[in-house]
Amino acid sequence: MHAWTSPDLPDLPGAGDPVHVHDTLAGALAPTRRGGEPATLYVCGITPYDATHLGHANTYVGFDLLVRAWRDAGREVQYVQNVTDIDDPLLERAAQTGQDWYELAQSQIELYRTDMAALRVLAPTHLVGAVEAIPLVVGAVEQMLAEGHAYRVDLPAGAGGNEPGLGDVYANLTDDSLFGTGAGLSRDDMLKVFAENGGDPDRAGKHNPLDPLLWRRTRPGEPDWDGATLGRGRPGWHIECACIAMEHLTGVVEVQGGGRDLVFPHHEMSESHLRVLTEQPAPVMLHVHGGMVGYHGEKMSKSRGNLVLVSELLAQGTDPMAVRLVLLGHHFREDWEYTDADLTEATARLSRWRTAMHQAQGPEGQTLLTRVRAAMADDLDAPAAVQAVDEWVDAALAGAGAGSSGTSPVAPELARRVVDALLGVAV
Repeated sequence: MHAWTSPDLPDLPGAGDPVHVHDTLAGALAPTRRGGEPATLYVCGITPYDATHLGHANTYVGFDLLVRAWRDAGREVQYVQNVTDIDDPLLERAAQTGQDWYELAQSQIELYRTDMAALRVLAPTHLVGAVEAIPLVVGAVEQMLAEGHAYRVDLPAGAGGNEPGLGDVYANLTDDSLFGTGAGLSRDDMLKVFAENGGDPDRAGKHNPLDPLLWRRTRPGEPDWDGATLGRGRPGWHIECACIAMEHLTGVVEVQGGGRDLVFPHHEMSESHLRVLTEQPAPVMLHVHGGMVGYHGEKMSKSRGNLVLVSELLAQGTDPMAVRLVLLGHHFREDWEYTDADLTEATARLSRWRTAMHQAQGPEGQTLLTRVRAAMADDLDAPAAVQAVDEWVDAALAGAGAGSSGTSPVAPELARRVVDALLGVAV
């Protein structure tokens, strides 16, 4: 699956600081690796319907800052993102709207690409759909069955097509002694969250109510694919990400990321699959999660329908850089609620930045570069970086005219490069 075209990154003098991020599992700031090996990042992508709302954008702009900070620090970045282009929610939305599921998915994936390009998000090295990853999933599930880490569960009547004797396949979580140590939830809470997020704890025949689906056999009216010895069917959600990460990120995943709503069950279970398949006790070094964006008093979500779509804002004539500045005004790990005032403030800020950064002179820019780099290295603190830029802009607009002490004719151009390279804002 192709991604989108990345914007060019302007050169900056020197190099950025080593990046520290907040690790969800440790609950503390932790350093990413320095130089040497490429930085490896896996971020869970969209299920393609109702794309792209501001909650999505908050997550992907947040991880875009990480990629920019790593690259500024001189690191090569291998960034993988998936697209869950076959899953129950997609099929349900297609049925509700009378659309073909494939056409719905393709239209929303293209809209997502367009939105990400407009927001100047750097494209991942690999954008991989669940459907194209099916051969990887089949091989992995066959391996897990052969090694006793998975088992079959009998099908309901009418399922299985021409091979109803081959059941659905589930992971045997009892084989992973580390399962459940990441999310920090009690068993009762895990069961509750699992059921609320696509799990089936009450299905008869499972060894453990928390065991996740690896391969779903053919059901009437559903799309299916060749599963070799598994029988025709389609992949489970968590195994999809484990297989894509294992295929495209050799060695350890330095940062696994996504929205905070993926901590459990998705990231817990996909990492469990990675441990079993790779026999590595810690295939993921750091776990980073974005906060939830609210609107009208509730978390912005497809199920509630309280979405603010990037594409709709742009269709109304909103500058995409103003949308990006809305997001940068909040730390991407924090929960926040969008209001129209956010966009008004961001639009005004963008105008001031452009005015100041296209003057003939301005306050020296090296201090600005140092402050923005420090903010990015400190857990991708975009609000602190935005404040530093605001202060430079205020000084520039307050009368740093030609000949004023401390001004420079090259400073505005450096300021433009700083906000472009590190914050992704084109002025």
